[in-house]
Amino acid sequence: MAKKTKNDSDKITIDDKEYRTSDLSQEAKAQLVNLQFINEQILQKNNELQISDSARILYKSALKTEIIKK
Repeated sequence: MAKKTKNDSDKITIDDKEYRTSDLSQEAKAQLVNLQFINEQILQKNNELQISDSARILYKSALKTEIIKK
């Protein structure tokens, strides 16, 4: 997976090898943008999943409470 190093935002690391983004071809830079976009999408979906899972737990608890009342 590609990631930026902490010390130098002009570098990325892919499979434990560092590359300077300024040395990348235009096509490689475009693929990097695509990869960064997808990584952000995955992060967003994981966050949405956590929120949905929390809501499910809450709704299940509320349902159980309502069933026990009767």
